[in-house]
Amino acid sequence: MEIQYFVFALAGLLTIACFMPSLASRLGLPHTVTLAILGAALGLVVQANGVHLPFIGDFLHALHGFSISSQTFLIVFLPILLFETSMAMNVRRIMVDISPILTMAIVAVLVCTVSVGLIMAEFSGHSLAICLLLGAIVATTDPVAVVGIFREVGAPKRLTTLVEGESLLNDAAAIALYTVFISVITRQAELSIESIAGHFLYSFLIGGLIGFVFGHITCRLFHYMRGWPTAEISLTICTAYLTFFISEHYFHVSGVVATVVAGLVVGSAGRTRMSPSTFEQLGHAWEQFGFWANSLIFILAAMLIPRLVVDMSLKEALLVVLLFITTLAARAAVVFGVIPLLTLLNMSTHVSRPFRAVMCWGGLRGAISLALALAVTEQTAIAADVRHFVAAATTCYVLATLLINGLTLRPLISRLGLDQLSPVEQGLRNQALVIALDDVKEQTDELAGLLKVETSAKKQVDAVFAKGMADIQKDETDHLNKGERLSVALAIISNREEELFFDSLKKQLIPWQAAQTLLSNAENLGDAARAGGARAYTRALRHDIRYTNAFKIALRLQTNFNFSPWLAHELSQRIIKLISKHSVVSQLIRFCKDDLTPLLGQQIAGKAERILVARLHAIDNALSALNLTYPVYAHWTQEDYLARIARSLEVTRYNEMLEQSLVTKEVYNNLISQVNMRWEPLFRHPSLDVSLSAKELVKRVPLFEEMDDTALTPLSKLLRPRLMLPNQTVPQTDRHGHKVMFFVASGAVTITLPDSSRVELGSGQMLGELSMLTDKTLTQSVRSMGYSKLLFLQARDFHALMKKFPDIKEKIDLVVKQRLRALEVWEQYAEKTASKTDHKNESETAAAPGGISARSEAQREESMPVSGTVQPDLRTAGTGTSATNMPGTDTASDAMPGTDTSNTGEPETDTSGTGTPENEHLKH
Repeated sequence: MEIQYFVFALAGLLTIACFMPSLASRLGLPHTVTLAILGAALGLVVQANGVHLPFIGDFLHALHGFSISSQTFLIVFLPILLFETSMAMNVRRIMVDISPILTMAIVAVLVCTVSVGLIMAEFSGHSLAICLLLGAIVATTDPVAVVGIFREVGAPKRLTTLVEGESLLNDAAAIALYTVFISVITRQAELSIESIAGHFLYSFLIGGLIGFVFGHITCRLFHYMRGWPTAEISLTICTAYLTFFISEHYFHVSGVVATVVAGLVVGSAGRTRMSPSTFEQLGHAWEQFGFWANSLIFILAAMLIPRLVVDMSLKEALLVVLLFITTLAARAAVVFGVIPLLTLLNMSTHVSRPFRAVMCWGGLRGAISLALALAVTEQTAIAADVRHFVAAATTCYVLATLLINGLTLRPLISRLGLDQLSPVEQGLRNQALVIALDDVKEQTDELAGLLKVETSAKKQVDAVFAKGMADIQKDETDHLNKGERLSVALAIISNREEELFFDSLKKQLIPWQAAQTLLSNAENLGDAARAGGARAYTRALRHDIRYTNAFKIALRLQTNFNFSPWLAHELSQRIIKLISKHSVVSQLIRFCKDDLTPLLGQQIAGKAERILVARLHAIDNALSALNLTYPVYAHWTQEDYLARIARSLEVTRYNEMLEQSLVTKEVYNNLISQVNMRWEPLFRHPSLDVSLSAKELVKRVPLFEEMDDTALTPLSKLLRPRLMLPNQTVPQTDRHGHKVMFFVASGAVTITLPDSSRVELGSGQMLGELSMLTDKTLTQSVRSMGYSKLLFLQARDFHALMKKFPDIKEKIDLVVKQRLRALEVWEQYAEKTASKTDHKNESETAAAPGGISARSEAQREESMPVSGTVQPDLRTAGTGTSATNMPGTDTASDAMPGTDTSNTGEPETDTSGTGTPENEHLKH
């Protein structure tokens, strides 16, 4: 075909496709069904070839000359459709429902393939391999056909995610099975379960890995194209095609899975790697690409229907009916059998019965099945009758799902009430409507007064407001309990938090690495609020300020190998995130007062505000620990954040000047270029020093401050430096169970004594020497109060130190003697108190009827051991300063990495440093 006729036919098809969305809306039909009907009608006209008008005849002649192969569908259109759909999906929602999605994408395909193969082989007269091939072809659902209908009817997001995720991934399973069965039929391989399973797993897993790599490479490359939106968008198109082709051609794995995974990665990570305005353009551009590909693939595939079903016999028509029943039954067995079983075994999230009914009936087939059937007709090694059987059965079956399932899916969703708002959403809608109508009416009245509108004209407008208020007879939020309303408030706050972080990224207030984590955490909080209410939300808040896995690994490397750069990077990122969270949470508190109060009432907004105030206090505590430990770096981060805000405000002002025509475009460009030059020096990162040089830290301990360098060098070789995090448990033995002691080089630790009271040790003080020189110990647990730098000493090195340095031995012996005396007094007092308590218990038990103790709660408290005047003072010897003056001691918000102190069964750390009131003197 000449190129001009090819372009003419393609432009004509796209012109017709442009009118299909509006036509489908007016007819009340799904868009994909309308495209299929149009394509089939064009195919009939082209087959007839009876139109000879100058313009239309040339167009139909050009369509007749279209050489449409299966490779055209699979290589030209499929990557675009897969990448566009996957890029728009929420990865987090997919991971929540990954079990039912994979069940439908893999198990349902296998069950459908086997069921069709066995039943059709029994009745069709064809071999099992041929019928299994037919089963693999019809097992794949079409993502465009299904998702298009769901979006049109407003189906719930979770239902859309379930069906959309299945439709994207089951293409890979079906194509993998199709490849195996084609090889078997053409005598290139033998049919065996082992070969099928091995090929499928390899294709699926390696394809996913390749897609993951390509997606991350693309996101990395965005950094070098920032500011050039057209280049960034073009790169994503290249990624879709290159991922698909390289996976299929060079690695011989699933290009479908690779393209889907690459789209998911670009869609989730790309919004922080490219500028927000570019990401918005990217979404619009891919929506356009998807419309082109969707329209063309459905029209072109449907045009093949008349050619593929020609000369179809009655027997084959009956076999199509049997095929439809078999696939529906196989799908129902998985949806209503396997998924509930997985839920019962706690291997899957719960999927409601209405959702399962729609998932079962919504298994529409489309262009992928037609493309695979067309590929069979191109296999000359397969007998002609087999090719005709597979093509005709697939084509009629696809039409049946589009016309029967597609046209009845909308009524089914409405019948099940899945297109309706939930009670919570209805209440919010009515409350928002009341507020909006009230505000708009007030503004309209004010505007009518300014414009001096006639009373009669104003009455018509007022009638609309009156009707809207009358439709809301009662505020539906009154039917929601307080817990539900608070959950709604926290979910709204989480959505607002995500918007604020994204706005900060748009204004370049935060780097993309921090923005990616902050946005993910905000989504976590929203999911927790919707799923578990205020309790789950507050639990998620504790995780929100904990340490990342990368931080834990970096800390482990620093601890074991003294490798500090990674830890410095993670600490700097933590400071930036905490500052950003502090700013956003402060805005959220104002949001509660100004916006949530009118919507949900003072009581609910007040509760939400108190939760946010507590969160802000926790962030303050975490920042305080970091600021005091690393004051120079903390100063720079504050300076950097303020400078970024100032730069953003300056750019915003120039944008306003340009919009108001106060400056020309040339002046505006010059001003913007000067902005970056002016503020750039303030954005240079200083180094964060977390290196733990033993020699430098030893000098900070007053016990060793009088030693010269010749003595410090061998001493530093014995002491092992280690950075302890806020609230992290300090080990009292090494990995082999041997006792260790430690010196506090900087920071502070809190010690829990046997009577549950607490004592603080500050810089220069030590602990553990008593257990090394005697068999006695005072402590139950030791926790770091801030970012503390400790010097650990093993038992054998301790004795070597005592032997080598007599002056140090003398000082340590003095501390041991004082602590042993304190321990002896404490034990005597504890024994005497316990004896009095037992005697009192016996007398009161005898006096109480039925042997029940008559003591009151206050009396029981009075009988507790009072250790204030005899408490062993662990800070004896005057070798350090009080911990209350050390940086980073207020760490109520920080938890040890990977440790939930609320679930450990241990007493919570009292960061105030006090146990009983009698111990108050120990702080001074």
